[in-house]
Amino acid sequence: MKPAEQLRAVAFSILLTWGWKRAVIALLAGMLSALAMAPFNAWPVLFLTFPVAVWLIDGAAAGRWRGLPAAALSGFWFGLGYFVPGLYWTGYAFFVDAQTFAWLTPFAVLGLPSYLALYTALGFAAARLLWTAGPSRVLALAVCLTVSEFLRGHLLTGFPWNAFGYALSAPLALAQVASLIGLWGMTFLAVAIFASPAVLIDEKASGRRPWIWPASALALLISMGVFGAIRLSMQPTRMVAGVKLRIMQPNLQQDVKFNYAAKTEVMQKYLTLSDRSSGPNSTGVRDATVLIWPESAFPFFLTREADAMAQIADLLPKGTVLITGSVRAPDDARPGTRVTRAYNSIYVIDHDGSVLSVYDKLHLVPFGEFLPFQSWLERLGLSQLTKVQGGFIAGTRRNLLPVPGAPQALPLICYEVVFPGIVAGQRPGWIINLTNDGWFGISTGPYQHLQQARLRAIEEGLPVVRAANTGISAVIDPMGRLAAQLGLGLEGVLDA
Repeated sequence: MKPAEQLRAVAFSILLTWGWKRAVIALLAGMLSALAMAPFNAWPVLFLTFPVAVWLIDGAAAGRWRGLPAAALSGFWFGLGYFVPGLYWTGYAFFVDAQTFAWLTPFAVLGLPSYLALYTALGFAAARLLWTAGPSRVLALAVCLTVSEFLRGHLLTGFPWNAFGYALSAPLALAQVASLIGLWGMTFLAVAIFASPAVLIDEKASGRRPWIWPASALALLISMGVFGAIRLSMQPTRMVAGVKLRIMQPNLQQDVKFNYAAKTEVMQKYLTLSDRSSGPNSTGVRDATVLIWPESAFPFFLTREADAMAQIADLLPKGTVLITGSVRAPDDARPGTRVTRAYNSIYVIDHDGSVLSVYDKLHLVPFGEFLPFQSWLERLGLSQLTKVQGGFIAGTRRNLLPVPGAPQALPLICYEVVFPGIVAGQRPGWIINLTNDGWFGISTGPYQHLQQARLRAIEEGLPVVRAANTGISAVIDPMGRLAAQLGLGLEGVLDA
């Protein structure tokens, strides 16, 4: 049997499959598709899995109501298969305080992917409405999945994690197209390119041979790589004169990081590690003009602890500032009173312990920093992972942070960096991303987070500096190159 005939036989066996076998095919195709994301970046697998998606929608035509229910169900199973292995690490967060939250693990590991799979189901169903018998059906799928992914990134606070467009973010040359079309344009191209082999089973393609479509998709992929390689060669990494960064990665376990009794231990570790020599000619923190600590760095309200502020002032030499994450009490909270709600914030602190500027996180994490229907669920005895009664308070605006001796910075806390289109209004000189990926252990999650931060750098044409509690801390240039990084699960300092 010729290869074309073998392919046609496989495709028609998928087309004609119904019931649980159809669900299993969609589920397995989705699971394999997850290998396209970091840290595997095995994006060629999508040349196998996205054609399966096309053939599943082809076969849905035999169902009722123009095949919409069958297409939607195939999309749901495909999405579930994609999101469970891609987001399994969310379950790690529920074992930080296992006694309280471990029972919720199945709801996170299966519940969140099930919700996200609804968007994939929507994309498949919408594509079925636009379906044709010819190769243009691949474009219909690309358009509809791009729209459904866009909705996933915006509705109900949004969660665009592992959007299909990230499959084109490695190698770095391919990712350069994000500078022109952004994540959603890349999502369209990813679906259109990787689904194109599906038309090889067609007898004719608009009067031409079916191979024209996948050949054109491959040519486009190569063109993207050539464009990216030229762009990278023409724009080498350049440094801002006089700015020396030191990123401190403490690798603190979560049960220590949120334990007030560990206050002295935490501060001592931060101070000692920040002043650690990083080489034979290093003089510790005195080499740096900007010292950076990660998100929610302290198990206390920093500015309410005079001794901690004094220790920071003693650490910082003149001309050096600290950018650090910290929980922040509301302005109307009186000293000495119990604070039940707080902001997740970034402070810029100078060498005499003065707070120069503050940013309060705008985009809070559902179930991590707040609960939907907060008061109602709290009355049922539930709380978010951070256990802040009433949930964290969202900031009101994304203000730029003035940093003495450096360009103004756009502050992003944790997963705020995964949202495209974050730079608006006044343009910053760089993006500072403080995060605590320690919630997710040694897993694929931190690698995916870094991958998405790199794409933001390319989209915006701005350097991104990440300080992560357990890693991966990194300095990323505007082309997405890693100028420096400190690996996952390591303790240390990163000078750049």
